Amino acid sequence: MTGPVFVACDMGTTLIKAAVIDLDGQIVAGASVESTLDTPRPGVVEQDLLAIERQAHTAIRRAVTASQRASDIAGVSFSSQMAGIGAVGADFDPVAPFDSWLDSRCGTDIYDMAPHAARITGISGGPPTYSHGPKERWLKRNRPEVYDRTAAFQVPGPFVAARLAGLGVADAYIDTSNLCFSNLADARNAAWSPELIALFGLDADRLPRIVDPLDIIGSVTPAAAAATGIPVGVPIAAGGGDQIVACLGAGLVTPGQASDSAGTASLFTMCIDRWAPDVERMSMVTSRSIVPGGFLSFSYINGGGMGPEWVRQRIVGDPAPADEAFATLERMASEVSVGSGGLLWLPHFQGGVLPAKPYLRSGWVGTTAGHTRAHLYRSVLEGIAFQYAAWADRAPSIIGRRLTEVRAMGGGSKSDLWISIKADVLGVPFVKMPKAECALLGNALIAATATGHITDIAERAAAWHTLPEPVLPDAGRSHRYAELREIFDLLSDQVDPVFRRLQAFSESEDPALP
Repeated sequence: MTGPVFVACDMGTTLIKAAVIDLDGQIVAGASVESTLDTPRPGVVEQDLLAIERQAHTAIRRAVTASQRASDIAGVSFSSQMAGIGAVGADFDPVAPFDSWLDSRCGTDIYDMAPHAARITGISGGPPTYSHGPKERWLKRNRPEVYDRTAAFQVPGPFVAARLAGLGVADAYIDTSNLCFSNLADARNAAWSPELIALFGLDADRLPRIVDPLDIIGSVTPAAAAATGIPVGVPIAAGGGDQIVACLGAGLVTPGQASDSAGTASLFTMCIDRWAPDVERMSMVTSRSIVPGGFLSFSYINGGGMGPEWVRQRIVGDPAPADEAFATLERMASEVSVGSGGLLWLPHFQGGVLPAKPYLRSGWVGTTAGHTRAHLYRSVLEGIAFQYAAWADRAPSIIGRRLTEVRAMGGGSKSDLWISIKADVLGVPFVKMPKAECALLGNALIAATATGHITDIAERAAAWHTLPEPVLPDAGRSHRYAELREIFDLLSDQVDPVFRRLQAFSESEDPALP
């Protein structure tokens, strides 16, 4: 085999994946390494940036070795989780654990910035939530000695890429696709916003330089080559945020397309044709796309993908392997009528994030003695679909028409029942992506474009997939779901005071009482 290949590495929350991919979008070899979360107490979720780096190096080395194509590697690109933030010192080593997007300690800072939320959203693309601005503000307030030692704030992808190139901390960077979670940048114009930085009470000199995902930020050093198996001198692209890169890898390049990434977070993304921050509702984030001149609008249910797993483990308790247990649940739930017998499930397992409402909870409403495990499971799938529909409804006001298709990727795309439910609820065709590793494909596209091997990234992204026939919405089921959707929206609008009081009650719990 001849021709250039590209190293792609996607650093997710709990799994780091690497692959060697050719110019036809074929994965020559791949590898993965588990990444661990440190949860020392409720609300605290941290990771070690140096451990993430070691795990990325290990995954890359295994993929490169398995490919037997090291000499053909022509470029490298990284993607990583977006909303968490890490802090590094003058030596480019971390001065504190990485503050995960799942960490909720900055709740007070989110509330403090609420009066400015519309302005922050309009400039940065996203409202203050469990994102960089509130997290950096929390660090400055609660650990000023760490904040003072911080030379640059970093997300994992740029951290690993810059160190692979041997850059000094003065050249630390963030790419434009990650700016939407900064709350500190004029994301549309790819510049830090003095106004927003001042609102948060932070310091501009601790923010890294801003680059385009398609920029070359350096090349592999001898030390990095020894750690990864990538030859010395191979160019390194800036890369981007995992979900934005995955959308590129899924071929989400035309306004009107959308994607459903059903993993730990259930994330729904629309490809749009303009900068359109959700200033009114602050329920969605607007980001620059990897494709030059393009934009994306997305929102997510924090921990939404945990719902089906929770039912399998805690409610059903099936001792069979996960795949077999889910197959049984799928079969049972497919025999349940649309609407799960009038049972609604609120999907906010990990609190609300857009807008930030940490007090929101999950739960079933409408349970009766006649409901079974199959009803409970199907209602979970339907509840997430109802939340997706609320976001999809915004498409006509942004791009002047309804969505044309939704591309399903991630673990949830394995469920034919769930895809069918989502198609019926949204009234939009769903396409199951035949290639599951969309973030890795997106990174390969970035590396190939940054090194000049691809000239039209959008055209090549679309060409890398031969899509199956879409799952079309059924008119009868869609009509029934529309009725239930109205009830779901009514319930969602009215639960705030109940969940606020439940949160206050749980926080006032007396451990001395039995």
